[in-house]
Amino acid sequence: MTKKNWFAALLAGSLALTMTACGGDTNTSTTESGDSSAETPYEISMILKTNASEFWQIIQAGAEAYEEEHPDLVKLSIKGPPGETYYEEQLNSLTTDLANESFDGYLIAPLQSEAVATAIANTDKPIVAFDTNIDSDKCLSFVGTGNKEAAKQGAIAAVEAAKAAGWEEIKCIEIAGVQGDATNTARMEGYREGITEAGGEFLDDEVQYANATADQAVTCMEAIMNKFPDGVAIICSNNDDMALAAARTAAENPAYANTIFLGFDGQKSAVEAVLNGELTMTAAQNNYDIGYKAVETMVKILQGEEYDAVVDTGTEIITKDNAQDRLDRFTEWMS
Repeated sequence: MTKKNWFAALLAGSLALTMTACGGDTNTSTTESGDSSAETPYEISMILKTNASEFWQIIQAGAEAYEEEHPDLVKLSIKGPPGETYYEEQLNSLTTDLANESFDGYLIAPLQSEAVATAIANTDKPIVAFDTNIDSDKCLSFVGTGNKEAAKQGAIAAVEAAKAAGWEEIKCIEIAGVQGDATNTARMEGYREGITEAGGEFLDDEVQYANATADQAVTCMEAIMNKFPDGVAIICSNNDDMALAAARTAAENPAYANTIFLGFDGQKSAVEAVLNGELTMTAAQNNYDIGYKAVETMVKILQGEEYDAVVDTGTEIITKDNAQDRLDRFTEWMS
């Protein structure tokens, strides 16, 4: 080998070593200005509480909207169990994904926060909780509604509506979700606080647990009507499905003609029911934003950018006055 060829080979080897050393994170490259951009999309696992209800389908639509807007940045794997009491199924999905080295981060809406906290205890990948928080130092951010405050706002509005409807004794009974569930507990606390502060009475001893299902809410509402034949001013529910089931069950009972039926979530069927007078009101989550901002927050974390430990996506109380506007937004979200 000539001296010239030897020097050229040495230079080529040095350049190769330099390029290898500067490679760093395989997901990012650095421009001259110092900005980073994804070379390959971040693979993100997103685990819903269920994929079998409208509320969660809209959350998924929001997440997929971010993915569609940033196809070179994000690749989502979205899954969820058949219902919100399928704890083992959700935990099994999470455990499987945690063992998958291809995932860069995990978005989780836990059905059982403590069990999920245990499952993620040894991961070194970033975790973002959405809809329901996870009490773990592995969880870097929470994206969702302030459930307690949203329920409180709904309860205050319900008391005012009950006064306007002519109720003198403003008592409230809740048809609750899954006993012990963190989201259910937060909403119950908010309902209790709001009813009490607005001058009503929250009947703790009369709470009916319906496991977040419409079928069980029907049974609960029948039990309430049997025990309170003269009516109750306010029936609040942990979600819209239960609120609608309760309102429909009581529809033919004249003692409940002026009862305020308050739901939670703001799903399309509930908003339509508010518009046609079947349901009084619902505390609406901005669930599309929950999905979108959950993915957005994870990307910020993966890119080393600043992010918020809590991203509150806000609440609005849907009544007949603003129900049509909410319905118009559903058309945009699901198109």
